[in-house]
Amino acid sequence: MENLELELKELIISTLQLEDLSPEEIDSSEALFVSGLGLDSIDALELGVAIKKKYNVKMAADDTENHKHFASVNALAEFVRSNVQGVN
Repeated sequence: MENLELELKELIISTLQLEDLSPEEIDSSEALFVSGLGLDSIDALELGVAIKKKYNVKMAADDTENHKHFASVNALAEFVRSNVQGVN
């Protein structure tokens, strides 16, 4: 598992208080919302704030691309990589 993907999985678990879940149980390509982890819009807001704080990434609430960025852990990792220098 890549470092960034692992970090994001741990961030999801801690931010959304999913203590009964381990990073290894989250499939990096699995959907985060509706199916998959079953997260909702409130979870997306909380996760967006946590990602902004941790990686200093700007995420506009009205950005139509957000649904793509939050599609999966892989998509989130790609978004962070493309917006932050030196992140693996």
